[in-house]
Amino acid sequence: MLKDSVVKAFCVSFSKALKTEREKKKLSMNAVAQMAGISQQMVSYIERGMRSPSLETLYRLSHALEINPWVLIQRAARESED
Repeated sequence: MLKDSVVKAFCVSFSKALKTEREKKKLSMNAVAQMAGISQQMVSYIERGMRSPSLETLYRLSHALEINPWVLIQRAARESED
């Protein structure tokens, strides 16, 4: 059975990967939200680990950031394993 602590570590790592990618591209939360068609508040919640994105939202965010969604997931998985 998957431990809650493992899931939480992955979610935190995913939030960091998303924020890092957004900052690397010098985009504001609002700009990413507009490009993804979601609210700026939702981007903030996801980046702070307060919400987990649905698969659709993950795809929208990765498209807005021009990055393959699997890259974000792989980064989060690697970091959460450390």
